[in-house]
Amino acid sequence: MTEKYDLPGLKLRLEAAFHLKSVLEGKPFAPIAKDRLAESRDRALANRMVTTALRHHGHIDAVFSQVLSKGVPQRAGILEAVLRIAVTQLLWLDDIPAHSAIHLGVESARADKRAGRFDKLVNGVLRSVQRQIDQFKVLDNAGLIPGWLAAQWSGAYGADEVAGFAEILVQSPPLDLTLKTPDPDLIAALGGQPVFGPSVRVAERDATVADLPGFAEGQWWVQDVSAALPAQLLKPAAGERILDLCAAPGGKTAQLASAGAHVTALDISADRMERVRANLERLDLDAEIVVADALGYGPGPVFDAVLLDAPCSATGTFRRHPEVLLHRNADGIAHRVALQRKMLAHAASLLKPGGRLIYCVCSLETAEGESQIGWVEKNLTDLEVAPIAADELAGWSAPLTAGGAVRLIPSMTLPGEIAGGLDGFFIARFVKKPA
Repeated sequence: MTEKYDLPGLKLRLEAAFHLKSVLEGKPFAPIAKDRLAESRDRALANRMVTTALRHHGHIDAVFSQVLSKGVPQRAGILEAVLRIAVTQLLWLDDIPAHSAIHLGVESARADKRAGRFDKLVNGVLRSVQRQIDQFKVLDNAGLIPGWLAAQWSGAYGADEVAGFAEILVQSPPLDLTLKTPDPDLIAALGGQPVFGPSVRVAERDATVADLPGFAEGQWWVQDVSAALPAQLLKPAAGERILDLCAAPGGKTAQLASAGAHVTALDISADRMERVRANLERLDLDAEIVVADALGYGPGPVFDAVLLDAPCSATGTFRRHPEVLLHRNADGIAHRVALQRKMLAHAASLLKPGGRLIYCVCSLETAEGESQIGWVEKNLTDLEVAPIAADELAGWSAPLTAGGAVRLIPSMTLPGEIAGGLDGFFIARFVKKPA
């Protein structure tokens, strides 16, 4: 970047724009790395710009439809991302005054060769947004969920729940932690609120995760309350041999290991498993780490229990990963359903007779959840459903399905009226019949 563009705040906005552009092109969101922005405050702001722009993607589309009569020019480098970041700042972030947001938006466009020729357009669009700011700040949330997903989810959960999903989408989610051991003093130090079992919710925090009380001492790990339930419902016992299939990022492995089980954690990604290994070391927990394709892993029926957190559409994670709403399609979901069935069959083959299997997905698609129970009953006759009861959820019956599974949805109210929503999840439990 030349000195001409070395303005305070410009570099982080350019990084945000380039990052957003890559996500809009189909890449998953990952926080901006330290080698791109050295200052932690700059990274935090740039990441917040990107995630807020993704949460309000449908709102920004509605803004563009009113202020860009011909739409966003195509083949214009980072122009669309620059506009989305600047509109996000004007409407939903209060880090700088509006005139500075407009100025830096224009300079961001000028810093890119292909976008620079549209600098006057950027200035005009942003000033138009500024003039109508009160109108644009109260746009309807109805368009935030893509139409095909809204129709699908309305059929499964009802239109009112889907409206609730949209409300949850535009909120920054709280931080959920799983404690290694119960500790009221630690919960108080974190400013947390107990949810289920070892899960604690931290609604507000000033420090980074690594600076929170108990992190360095390995007393907890980050894990959404929904993601913590499958391992709890598996009911691991000390000394049991348990396989955690598709184990990364490792929260479930840590839960199983902290219960005293002999855990084999398997995932296909070496990089992700290296992070699992590092986290287990911080937590002072042990597990056998295996990097392999789950379908090719075949020690035979040697496990007392298997936890299969299957590859899925991950549509239930839109609170933390709003880009999934833009990246998913019906064909991709159908492909994942077929893969999940192969993995269910393989997981069953690794169980001892009488062994337990948890199947879970962080998906809101019934094809990846409820429908898989029917497929198992028809095709894997050595498995039978082990129904989950309300007393296993501290009396919380709302997520229980007629088939004995658990269906969690983002707008669901947690016991105790705990705010902040939760990830969408489906959890089913099976037992392998005696030989």
